[in-house]
Amino acid sequence: MTVESTAARTPRRSAGSKAGTTGTKRTTRTPAKKDAKSNEPQLVQLLTPEGKRVKNAEYDKYVAGITPDELRGLYRDMVLTRRFDAEATSLQRQGELGLWASLLGQEAAQIGSGRATREDDYVFPTYREHGVAWCRGVDPANLLGMFRGVNNGGWDPNSNNFQLYTIVIGSQTLHATGYAMGVAKDGADSAVIAYFGDGASSQGDVAESFTFSAVYNAPVVFFCQNNQWAISEPTEKQSRVPIYQRAQGFGFPGVRVDGNDVLGVLAVTRWALERARGGEGPTLVEAFTYRMGAHTTSDDPTRYRGDEERQAWEAKDPILRLRRYLEASNHADEGFFAELEAESEALGKRVREAVRAMPDPDHFAIFENAYADGHALVDEERAQFAAYQASFADEGGN
Repeated sequence: MTVESTAARTPRRSAGSKAGTTGTKRTTRTPAKKDAKSNEPQLVQLLTPEGKRVKNAEYDKYVAGITPDELRGLYRDMVLTRRFDAEATSLQRQGELGLWASLLGQEAAQIGSGRATREDDYVFPTYREHGVAWCRGVDPANLLGMFRGVNNGGWDPNSNNFQLYTIVIGSQTLHATGYAMGVAKDGADSAVIAYFGDGASSQGDVAESFTFSAVYNAPVVFFCQNNQWAISEPTEKQSRVPIYQRAQGFGFPGVRVDGNDVLGVLAVTRWALERARGGEGPTLVEAFTYRMGAHTTSDDPTRYRGDEERQAWEAKDPILRLRRYLEASNHADEGFFAELEAESEALGKRVREAVRAMPDPDHFAIFENAYADGHALVDEERAQFAAYQASFADEGGN
C-alpha cells in the first residue's frame, strides 16, 4: 500500500482569505529519516491480476459496503465500454470517423474513478475518457460526432457535469482548478476531478494547476492515467521520479494505485474526492495502467514498443481480473456473462447505426469562424481547398 505525502493538510479557506494564507499556523517540518526503500514506488492494490482480494488497512473501508450487484455493475461498465471502444476503432478504419483515441486496457482506471464521483461533482476529461463519460450518463454515440467532424462536442456539459473533450494537452487541469476554486468560494461541498495522461504531466499547465490548487486549497483531484507511453515517449523520459511523488513538492498528497484494479481505483478515488469535499485540498492520483492499443488510430505502436511488453500487461487485464473474482466469489454465473455479451453486441450495433446516420461533415465550416469580418488569406485558402475538392469530381468523371 502507499502512504500519502507529509504535506500539511490545511482546511479550505473562506472566500475572503488572502492568497498564501489559510487561517491556520504553518509549522516548519524537519525532514524525516528515510530507509533505503522509502523512495520506491508504492502501489495500492485490492484485487490481484489473478482475481484475489487482498486487504488494505487504509483503503478497504471505501469499498467495504460494495454489493455483488455493484460488482457486476462495474464489470458490465467495463465490458460495454470496451465494446463501444472497439466499435469506434472499427468505424474509423472503415472511414466513418476521422480519428479515434482508444481506451483499451484503461477500463478499470476510468470506470473505477468515474463511479467514485457524485452527481454534483464536476469532471474535466481529456479526449480518451470514454469510460468516465459512460459513468456520467453521456450517450456513447454522442462522443463520436466530434471525431466524425459534425460538431464540436455532442453533449451539454452542464447536463452531466462532464466537460467537453479537451484536445489541447494538459489545459483542462487549469480549467478544473479554476472551477474548483469557484466551488470553494461558493461554499459547495462538491468536488472536481481532472483527467490527464503521463505525457501531459510534462506540460507547464499541469504544474501551474498544482501550484494554484495547493495555494488556494482547491477541492480538486488530479487523476493521471499513466499508461506508460506519451505517444512514443516512455514514462521514464517524462519524469525522473514516480509521477505521484511530484505532489509532495507542491504540498499535497499523491498516491499510486493499480490502474487495472477497478476496486483499488474506486477506493482511492473515493478517498481523494472525500478529502476535497471536506476542505482538505487537492490530491494527485496516479493510476498505473497500460495503453493496449495505439495512441490514436493514426499511430503505429509497433514502431516503438515490443510484443513482450504488451503480452506482460495482457496478463493484468482489468476485465479478466474482475471476472475471475466474480466467478471465484460466486457473484456471477454463465447466464450473466451470456446476457452481457448480447447486450454488448446490441450496443455496438446501435453505435454503428447512429454514426452512419450522422450527416457528412461540412468541409468548408472550418473557414467560416476564423475571423468575425473575414480575411483575405482565409478567402484564398478556401478557394484553394475548393479547387482541391473539385479535382476529385473531375477524376471521377474521366
